[in-house]
Amino acid sequence: MTSIVFGLLTAAFFATSALCNSRAAKIIGSWSGVAWAMLVGLLVTLPFLFLAGVPAAVGENIGWMAATGLGNVTALVLAGLAFRVGKVGVITPILATEGAISAVIAAMLGESIAPIVAFLLFVIVVGIVISAIAPDPEPLDHERPVLAVVLATAGAAVFGISLFTTGHLSGDLPIAWVLLPARLVGVVALTIPLALTRNLRITRGTVPLVIAMGLAEVIGFTCFAIGAQYEVAITSVLASQFAPIAAVMAYVLFKEKLGRLQITGVVILVMGVTALSIAS
Repeated sequence: MTSIVFGLLTAAFFATSALCNSRAAKIIGSWSGVAWAMLVGLLVTLPFLFLAGVPAAVGENIGWMAATGLGNVTALVLAGLAFRVGKVGVITPILATEGAISAVIAAMLGESIAPIVAFLLFVIVVGIVISAIAPDPEPLDHERPVLAVVLATAGAAVFGISLFTTGHLSGDLPIAWVLLPARLVGVVALTIPLALTRNLRITRGTVPLVIAMGLAEVIGFTCFAIGAQYEVAITSVLASQFAPIAAVMAYVLFKEKLGRLQITGVVILVMGVTALSIAS
């Protein structure tokens, strides 16, 4: 029951983060949106770092922490760039493949991929292709669906690598220290340079968006870590459902409509990711 509750909470917070990222990226740009969100996340995480103290394993995990931070921030920027030229309902199911990619990386490093996993990966690719080429009945202004799918796919791949390295850290470090790398890298590599060059953008309307995004990222990951302690498979499957949640909320809040073929691609994607999460 605990894994179900925290898996659903993870999906809700990740969907919230995606929706906020999609709006902020269109207004102030992906770079500034992620920069502010990482600053918020760092400020939230710092008190828990002090409470946890400095673990002895930090020194031996510096490389893994750097890879996790760079991967997470890069993936969020790519996602924001995709949201600028595409629809939430198409992009989030692709981003939801991050868990499957992480599981496949782990499997490849440990042993050969089972036939069922290879088949499900093919199903996921089919869903991505259909989503990219399907006609859009009500395109957004400046929408470029193929570019959006390419950026989202790249983001999912980097997210998957980051999740794999995060998994390595989670066995050695407290949750607060696992959360630190992305927030620290985001502030050092994005927030500070953008501020110094006067390219860090913000508007009154995007302030609540970047705050919500920063909080949702931290809380969502924490919920996933708690749920995974009880049942990783159930938590992962439910967490991946942030994609349909975000798609429905985008329709309700932003009136983003998808065509039948686009919906078909999204359904194939979600089913493939869910099945692969179970199979892995």
